[in-house]
Amino acid sequence: MADGTFAVLGLALGLWDMSQNHCPNQGCLAYNQVPSHTAISAGSVYFQDERVDEEIYLRRDTRTAHGPFQLIYGISVTGDGDAWAGVGHAYTMSNASQSAYMQLHAMTGLYLQGDGPDLGGPIEFRSGIEFGLQARSGARFGLAYDHRSNAGIYDSNLGLETIQLRVSIPTN
Repeated sequence: MADGTFAVLGLALGLWDMSQNHCPNQGCLAYNQVPSHTAISAGSVYFQDERVDEEIYLRRDTRTAHGPFQLIYGISVTGDGDAWAGVGHAYTMSNASQSAYMQLHAMTGLYLQGDGPDLGGPIEFRSGIEFGLQARSGARFGLAYDHRSNAGIYDSNLGLETIQLRVSIPTN
């Protein structure tokens, strides 16, 4: 699942949701507002199936959505001084009581290599999945997995994976 599968899954589920819930009502990709969150997460970084570092990741899930696709942006830094910053979209599904959720995301960003792995070039795509619980206040607590690679746009397409614990606080 470390090859962009989550990006494709998010797109497929989002398009299905869009056809069922957005197109008939307000328009397939019509602007709408959704709850926004600011998230911080920390976790382990894996390269070639070996744990190589720790990462801190700050992400903003904005109020802006087009159909079911919420605009997001984020930045991460590892202990080795690698940095990634990007923008993209998230697709979030919740259970009926809104107490549990699953979120898929796909982002395009820039990777600045410090003392960490060479990923082949500066443009790196980040996609992933998060499972979690949401409190009545809107705060979310989740476990996230994501993958970064360049999708083959450079000769070398080595990727990083991260497993993180994430806390997301609702914002206005």
